[in-house]
Amino acid sequence: MSTYEILARFAQTWGLVGFVALFAVVLVYALKPSNRERFEKASRVPLERD
Repeated sequence: MSTYEILARFAQTWGLVGFVALFAVVLVYALKPSNRERFEKASRVPLERD
């Protein structure tokens, strides 16, 4: 097995695991109840007039 094949297999396996873990962290952050007020306030910013 060549070095390229080893690195490609490593990137495919652990890259997928890393992206799934990152997605889970972002999802938990976005759905965390304590962030609700912050996100609701941010969603109203474009509608406010200065």
